[in-house]
Amino acid sequence: MTSSGHTAESPAFVRLVAHPLRWQLLTALADGDHRVRELVALLGQPQNLVSYHLRLLRDGGLVTVTRSSFDGRDSYYHLDLDRCAEALADAGAALHPALRSDPAPPLRHKGSRRLAVLFVCTGNSARSPIAEALLRHHTAGRVTVSSAGSSPRPHLHPHTVRVLRDQFGIDLPDRRPRHLDTLAGRRFDHVITLCDKAREACPEFGNHPRRSHWSIPDPSTADGGYPRFRRTASDIDTRIRHLLPVLATTHR
Repeated sequence: MTSSGHTAESPAFVRLVAHPLRWQLLTALADGDHRVRELVALLGQPQNLVSYHLRLLRDGGLVTVTRSSFDGRDSYYHLDLDRCAEALADAGAALHPALRSDPAPPLRHKGSRRLAVLFVCTGNSARSPIAEALLRHHTAGRVTVSSAGSSPRPHLHPHTVRVLRDQFGIDLPDRRPRHLDTLAGRRFDHVITLCDKAREACPEFGNHPRRSHWSIPDPSTADGGYPRFRRTASDIDTRIRHLLPVLATTHR
């Protein structure tokens, strides 16, 4: 009962995520985008049950789905972390206005070695160089960031250079796409694939880095021109901002 004598209804977010299976789905998707069959394998639950609860999470605005750009019969589910953050803040405020989330801990060097992150897409001309530039920008050089492609194109897409300059004030040096093979033997702590085709082609690395997948369509092959690059860059920037606390936590 509240002080006014009325029963306080729990926030919709709390009711939605309180179900154990839905919470497990959110936890799995917090680590990266997944297909239904992968979630079925991770959770050990029947596909019809997983699909039902995914639909509820989609209806609640916490999860989105995109068609795979590698295999059109597949779809990738993605956790909207911005929406989750807003819903968590609203739920905290509903309980007590003093409840606030703690800021992410700062990135620190682990001994003499900096954390190393690799972004991978197919052409290394749009998505992965955008992610590389944004993570380097947000961490002010405290993280070693690289990107490469499974089938690199001859040059960066001109919209890649333009969108980084226009939206984020980042000027790229004279940078050419490079092949994954050029990074053989390098040590990485995190390897993140940004396209569905590259996910299938990305090799294993000897030190077993943490692997994540972001299912992001190639803006250079879709209709939309420069506005599509702006939307893609904004999506990647959101994912990068939510990656920062993960890097800080795994590098302490």
